[in-house]
Amino acid sequence: MTFFRKLIAGVLDLLREIGDENAYARHLATHGVPHSAAEWQKFSDERFSAKYQRAKCC
Repeated sequence: MTFFRKLIAGVLDLLREIGDENAYARHLATHGVPHSAAEWQKFSDERFSAKYQRAKCC
């Protein structure tokens, strides 16, 4: 039974990482601010602008 709990916990951690939940939690902790819609918007805008401003050569 513990194997399946560890497996499920691992899958949930992976999904949180893919869905940017872990990155957002790190952002909140780093900046020392509480969760809010405005803070999520700020986080998303910064993340997407950084992602799409990087030029790809090929």
